[in-house]
Amino acid sequence: MNAIVHNQTGARASRGLRFLRGQLLARMRSLRHGQLVINDALGAVVLGEPTHEPTVHIAIHDLAFYRTVAGNGSVGAGEAYMEGQWSCDDLVGLVRLLVRNRDLLDGMESGMARLGGWAMQAWAALRRNTRDGSRRNIAAHYDLGNDFFGLFLSSDLMYSSALWEGEGDTLEAASRRKLDRVCQWLELKPGDRVVEIGTGWGGFALHAARYYGCHVTTTTISKEQHELATRRVAEAGLGDRVTLLLEDYRDLQGQFDKLVSIEMVEAIGAAYLDTYFAKLGALLRPGGRALLQAITIEDHRYAQALRSVDFIKRYVFPGSFIPSVNALLQAKTRSTDLALVRQDDFGHSYARTLHAWRERFLTARPEARAQGFDERFLRLWEFYLVYCEGGFLERSIGVSHLLFAKPGGVP
Repeated sequence: MNAIVHNQTGARASRGLRFLRGQLLARMRSLRHGQLVINDALGAVVLGEPTHEPTVHIAIHDLAFYRTVAGNGSVGAGEAYMEGQWSCDDLVGLVRLLVRNRDLLDGMESGMARLGGWAMQAWAALRRNTRDGSRRNIAAHYDLGNDFFGLFLSSDLMYSSALWEGEGDTLEAASRRKLDRVCQWLELKPGDRVVEIGTGWGGFALHAARYYGCHVTTTTISKEQHELATRRVAEAGLGDRVTLLLEDYRDLQGQFDKLVSIEMVEAIGAAYLDTYFAKLGALLRPGGRALLQAITIEDHRYAQALRSVDFIKRYVFPGSFIPSVNALLQAKTRSTDLALVRQDDFGHSYARTLHAWRERFLTARPEARAQGFDERFLRLWEFYLVYCEGGFLERSIGVSHLLFAKPGGVP
């Protein structure tokens, strides 16, 4: 990132900013599992311990950074990055270091930041995933425009983790491998009637219809996604095998042989987990199978995460949440007769997927600017992609394929 002119000098730093700086540095004194060097107009501070991991360097370009962090905690750190108040030589390394020191990260939410946290919780409470609320929340993210997402996604436009293998693998190959695994776990075959909750841009529906000969009924509530998916299905000549709906999943009717939902559960809201699983069960005929691809959080962190608003909820996916595997299974048990018959976590594949997306995104910054996105927005998205990549590398979040079956659905 280009150097940013200091808005404050060390000599002119207010007593308040010096105090907030001292508070943050004191809180970080016990940093472990790595080393962090912070440079600002008041000098350089070395925190942590040297390890085999590279030392991470942060440059504070504006001492107002300390006020932003004091006011909104870890979300404030992301906001300060969006505003250009700081930069880092290894953003992913920084996220990983902070995850390893999660107790210190949690400590950033204390003091003044509690007020900011309460304000963000009040804001989040207004983003509930009612039918109208879900449309607003989805539009806030996906209606950024199909051209924007096309800047960094694979050619099949899958906005979910791919499934990587060797070092020489590519994003396109890994994405197709993931789609094949979904189809193969479900044992898709010609004549199967499949329902998909969460169309995206039609990547799964096109793949399953073209290569496995089944009929896919798929739904989304994003108008942007629906329009492009409709065009892609028509261009592929698969209109007789793919039915595209612009409906809330709660309004789906009928029974199907197989069901697919790829990274959609995170968008429904924790309060609607039972509703979601009840609908899955109702849509499947006896003996049917359902495959979910779900981002998950550690079971012991789930309750705390529900009570808090992080950077992703605030700026990227309003109304979202990350379930734990246990929360998914409890909701399944309360609401359906589905049985979990297979599971695989492939979180490191998500880290590689995010790395590939970020490389493409950074390369395409000029095109994004030409689409009308400003530097603040571009820094927001860079921080979002890094934030997630570091989380998956440290296994604080994962992604799983979970295969469920109705009674009689397991040979």
